[in-house]
Amino acid sequence: MNDTAPLRIGILGAARIAPMALVAPARRVPEAAIAAIAARDVAKARRFATKHGIAKVHDSYDALLADPGIDAVYNPLPNGLHCEWTIRALRAGKHVLCEKPIASNEGEAARMAEAARETGCALVEAFHWRYHPLATRMQAILASGAIGAPRHYEAWFAIPLVMRGDIRWRLDLAGGALMDTGCYPISMVRHLAGAEPEVVSAKALLRAPGVDRRVEAELRFADGRTAKIGCSMWSSTLLRVGLRVTGERGEMRVLNPLAPHLWHRLRVTSPGGTTTERIAGESTYTHQLRAFVDHVRRGTPVPTGAQDGVANMRVIDAIYRAAGLRPRGT
Repeated sequence: MNDTAPLRIGILGAARIAPMALVAPARRVPEAAIAAIAARDVAKARRFATKHGIAKVHDSYDALLADPGIDAVYNPLPNGLHCEWTIRALRAGKHVLCEKPIASNEGEAARMAEAARETGCALVEAFHWRYHPLATRMQAILASGAIGAPRHYEAWFAIPLVMRGDIRWRLDLAGGALMDTGCYPISMVRHLAGAEPEVVSAKALLRAPGVDRRVEAELRFADGRTAKIGCSMWSSTLLRVGLRVTGERGEMRVLNPLAPHLWHRLRVTSPGGTTTERIAGESTYTHQLRAFVDHVRRGTPVPTGAQDGVANMRVIDAIYRAAGLRPRGT
């Protein structure tokens, strides 16, 4: 790979998220370029390429992976296809930025991480929120002792997914609310706590057999700290994106830690009073792409690498089991 030329990225599938998550950020990151796209429907891939100025269209995923003009792959395929095509990409010598959740279950994530280790290629899970300066600021506030020692963490992500035919409802493609929206609160709690939780209890409301539309879970850390996560794609909680950390002497609340570049509010209440901040930054996706390129090119550490993906899936699987459901893909 020529380190002076842009990292050439190929897209697997003409997913709806790709323009926001990769195509637009690539216009702001000179070290990255979208070089090709492939989709099961070649006509759809051609329309996508024409609309977004992508020069090359491949007629299959395999053809894209075999292209020597591709350095890295963005995998926004349905959850149930992440493992297969990420491993194929890694074994083809391509670095991979894989959409969250990284896999259908912990076992798949572990196989993906092992493939990355064996091939020496980078594997990063696209939890874009972690790359915005707000995430760093939240950690700094907790580390400063402003609210005292943290004792309880709580995070929510709820949206109304009204499209009944959306693939995120398909069990065979590893769909469900916990997979699509719940993976974010789990990631937030884990990262802010700096530790791995065990699942105490969980409950789920179903849209169809085995397919959750709302999930709540109680978590506990080895040192006694507790946490609660909630998620929904269709429930009485139509829209909620936020987190709260309660400490011995105060609390930190964040409205919209997921996409803070759109709008957010960080509020800290302590014995000294209440302060409110908004943290400047580019799109979370732009920060993420820049970090991915730096990781590939210079080995700069990333917070959402392959092993972190395994750990996040471990919690997701445990929540499904605690709610009386089987982990996806098992």
